[in-house]
Amino acid sequence: PEDSSLVLPPLNERVAAKVLKNGVAFCEGYSRLFKTLCDHVGIKAEIIYGYGRTNNNRRFAVNHTWNAVYIDSSWYLLVVTWASGVVSYGNEYVRTYNDFYFLTPPAEFIRDHYPEDPQWTLLKNPPVYREYAQSPFRYSGYMKAGVSSYFPAKGVIDAAIGDTITIELKVRREITNFFVSGSPVFDSTQAILLSPNPGGEKFSFKYNITAATGEWLYVFCNEEPALRYKLNINKNTAANDRIGFLKQQ
Repeated sequence: PEDSSLVLPPLNERVAAKVLKNGVAFCEGYSRLFKTLCDHVGIKAEIIYGYGRTNNNRRFAVNHTWNAVYIDSSWYLLVVTWASGVVSYGNEYVRTYNDFYFLTPPAEFIRDHYPEDPQWTLLKNPPVYREYAQSPFRYSGYMKAGVSSYFPAKGVIDAAIGDTITIELKVRREITNFFVSGSPVFDSTQAILLSPNPGGEKFSFKYNITAATGEWLYVFCNEEPALRYKLNINKNTAANDRIGFLKQQ
């Protein structure tokens, strides 16, 4: 303010300097810092805005920022924020390096990142946003098991008390157990134990809906959560059936 002749540095430069000084940033700070570092060493990079799907998200909006970087004549995707650590249930930052989010294959990156501009999916046939938003939430166990297909395809399942839901998975890698539960905690006593397999097999699990069933359904592979479905349970079905039966009498 004292010297109007000074040239204001570009926004990315200012944000990067502030992040380095404070040692704290959210995704946009991380992304702008990464872009600035790439600019200084002559590497072509872009900042991508879009939708980030987290374990707690129930609605989707433009809420996340990540990067694309041009290396050896090809574009690659990365999200340095998620690679640096996680936020615990107590809302505390836990530093945990995860190199999965550096130069991630586009087909796997799309599981929890959808750009405003579909070209930045780096996929030949990117899914439309509606398909992305309605699919079940995928955990890291999904990639570790090499899931190639799953059923139901939509992430929201309508059901009633007394229904039986069939969950099917086809995997490319070896898994030793498969389990579906209404709890996010793995229960070894209820899991289906499988003989070691070379992958490529389809597995099926039937889950019964009861009055005690909650709003989420978790699918486990190798003791790790792979998918999560949202359940819309009509808990009045049993009562309505009883009323209809009495009317017939």
